[in-house]
Amino acid sequence: MNRQTLKYSFLSTLPVMAGYLVLGIGFGILLHDKGYSFWWAILMSVSIYAGSMQYVGVELLATGASPLSAALMTLMVNARHLFYGISMVEKYRDTGKAKPYLIFSLTDETYSLVCAPYLPDGIVKKDYYLLVSLLDQCYWVLGSFLGSLLGSALPFPTEGIDFAMTALFVVIVVDQWEKTKQHIPAILGMAVSVVCLLIFGVSNFLIPAMLGISAGLFFVKGVIEKGEEDHD
Repeated sequence: MNRQTLKYSFLSTLPVMAGYLVLGIGFGILLHDKGYSFWWAILMSVSIYAGSMQYVGVELLATGASPLSAALMTLMVNARHLFYGISMVEKYRDTGKAKPYLIFSLTDETYSLVCAPYLPDGIVKKDYYLLVSLLDQCYWVLGSFLGSLLGSALPFPTEGIDFAMTALFVVIVVDQWEKTKQHIPAILGMAVSVVCLLIFGVSNFLIPAMLGISAGLFFVKGVIEKGEEDHD
């Protein structure tokens, strides 16, 4: 693992760090408010590591939800990762012993970074994938721990804290837009998401949108690949 890859990986994850520390702190505070110590925050962030689902998990723990209810809720909240996984098969094919962890740690933000269309010369891809995944989880664990400690020491209003995730996505999208001349995937994703939002509503648009985006990318795959070759 060379120094250039380590430095580039760290710099690439700085926007995620900003978002994950804030969101992790919010999660830790909420968990503490329900009567769970910082050890629970650390354990959940290490073993579950699913930001939105961990927020839901706080309520599931507090209300004593059944394992079946928890399983169904997890499937609904994280169904989008089925599509993420399919698109990462080729990228993760030669990652060796790191592959199980890379699969486990594939969050929305990590997915955005490892899908970067172009990496500078000298960057080892499989090391970059591992470092980005590991650094992102470390940020989340640290934020959860700090939030739990703050929750025990200071009152902290949590209204609106989830907007940090939206802001984080905006920063990542803008960064990737500037780094590539191939904007078809981004435009397609936004267009399909808006259409599905209008048709299915806020509560039900996510899975249809992911299906529509996957189908659309399949049909325009040739155009995207040709654009990448022309760029090279």
